[in-house]
Amino acid sequence: MLTQRCEIRSRKSNRAKLLAGVAVIAMHTPLGAALADQNASVEALEARVSVIENKLDAILLRLEAAAGGGQQQLSAADKRTLGEAYAVVSSSQQHSEGAIAGQPAASAGDGLSQPVVFETDTPGGVSAQKTSAPEKSDPLTFSAGNADFTFKGFIKLDATVTDFSGGDLPSSSIGRDFYIPGLVPVGGVGNGADFDFNPRETRFIFAVNTDRGGLDIGGLIEFDFQVTSDGNERVSNSFTPRMRQAYVTIDNWLIGQAWSTFQDVGALPDNLDFIGPTEGTVFIRQPMIRYTRGPWQVALEQPETEITGPTGARLLPGDDVAPDVVVRYNHKRDWGHLTLAGIARALHAEDDIVPGAVSDTAIGYGVSASGKIKVGKRDDFRFMATYGDGIGRYVGVNIVNDAAINGVGELSTIQTISGFASYRHFWSPKWRSNLTGGYFVADNPVALTGGGVTDEVYSVHANIIYSPVDKIDVGIEYIYANRSLENGLSGDMNKVQFSTKYSF
Repeated sequence: MLTQRCEIRSRKSNRAKLLAGVAVIAMHTPLGAALADQNASVEALEARVSVIENKLDAILLRLEAAAGGGQQQLSAADKRTLGEAYAVVSSSQQHSEGAIAGQPAASAGDGLSQPVVFETDTPGGVSAQKTSAPEKSDPLTFSAGNADFTFKGFIKLDATVTDFSGGDLPSSSIGRDFYIPGLVPVGGVGNGADFDFNPRETRFIFAVNTDRGGLDIGGLIEFDFQVTSDGNERVSNSFTPRMRQAYVTIDNWLIGQAWSTFQDVGALPDNLDFIGPTEGTVFIRQPMIRYTRGPWQVALEQPETEITGPTGARLLPGDDVAPDVVVRYNHKRDWGHLTLAGIARALHAEDDIVPGAVSDTAIGYGVSASGKIKVGKRDDFRFMATYGDGIGRYVGVNIVNDAAINGVGELSTIQTISGFASYRHFWSPKWRSNLTGGYFVADNPVALTGGGVTDEVYSVHANIIYSPVDKIDVGIEYIYANRSLENGLSGDMNKVQFSTKYSF
C-alpha cells in the first residue's frame, strides 16, 4: 500500500515537468505548431493533465481510506488511469529531453514497428490471453464510461505471379491467394505463370476492455476476407467477411475462438505471404476455454478427428468424445522469448459413421518448441520445431490427416515432423529483409492411405520490405516450394509476390 501511494505521489510531482515537456512538444511537432497557431496548444494539453491529476487524487483517497481494511487492490479503471498518467509523463519527458539536446524524438516511422498485433494474436504473448489496448495517443482508441474501445487492422493488396510445374490451379483456388502446401499440383504439366491481384488479407479488429464488479473483462472480434467461396474476378471482386477470432476474457480466463494455445503466433516470420513457411508452422484458430497463470497456460480446445479412409478420401466422423488438451509454458526475457507447448488428443470414430471402421479411440499427441531471439540492435531469429503423432490438422493447414483405418478397422495415427527457421535483417531503419525456410515430412502408413498422400514438403522464402513512413510496408518476395507424394510424384511452385500494406 505504501508503495502504491508513493508511486502516485511521485507521478503527481511530475506535473511541472510534464507541463514543461508539453510546451516543448507544442513548439517542436507539427501538431503542436498547428495548435499554437490557434493559441490553444498548451491550454488544451494542460486541461488533459488536470483531468488525469484529479483522477489520481481520487485513487489516492481511496487507497488511504482502504489502508485500515487491508484492501490493497486497484481496480482495472484505476490501473488504466495510472497507465495513462505514466504514458503522458514519460512521453513529455522523452520529447522535451530530445528537443533540448537538439535531437529529434523517437519516430514511429523508424521502420521497426510491426503490423498491429494484439497480445491475443501471440497467444501468451508471449504471456498473453487478454486484449491489450494501445496507447491513449492512438486516434482509433476511445473511452466510454469505464470501458476502452479499440479499432485496429490493416489494408493490404498482393500482386502475385505463380508458376506451378505439376499443373495449374483455377483462379478461384485459395492456393493462388497464398501458399498452401497441400494444394501445390503434382504429376502434371504446368501451362505457364498466372498473374493475380488479391486484397483479401485485409483485416479488421475490434476490442473492448473494462472492469465489472472487480473483474477485468475484455472482448475481441476479428474479420478478414480470406477463404470465402463467393466473389469472382469477372465483375465485382466482392468477398464476404469471415470471422477469425471472437472471444471474451474474464481475468485469467479466455472463452471463445482464438489462436490455438498450441501455436506461437509471436514466432511467425515477417513474410509477405499470408502465412509464410506454412508446411513448418502450427497454424489453427478454434473455440476453446483457456486459463493463464503467469507463464503457464492450460486450454481445452475443439476436437475434430480427420481420417484417411480405405479409398484415400478424407473422412470427418464428427463424433469426438473429448476436447483437445494443451499445456504451454512461455519464457520471456529482454532478448526475446521461448515457448514450449504440448497437446494430447482423443481421436475417435464410430463404426456406424465411418465405413470399414470399428468403434475405436486412439491417442494423438505432440510437442512444439518455438521462439523469437533478438540479434544485435534490430535483427532477430525466429523458429519453430514440432513433432506429433495424430496431430495432422494442426500443422501446415492440414497437409495430412490425423489417422488412417487399418486392416481390422482400428485407427492408426500418422506421425509428422515439421519446422521453420527465419532470419530478419535490417539494412537501415526503413529497409529490412527476411530469409526463411520451412520443412515437413509425414510417416504415412502407405498400405492404408495409398500413395496419393503428401510425404514431404519444403520451401524457401526471401523478401525485401521498405517502410517509407510508419505503418506503411511495400515489399517484394520470392517463394520456391516443392511437394512430393508417397508414390514419387512431385511438383514445384515458383512465386513472386508484390505487397503494399497500411496498418492502422
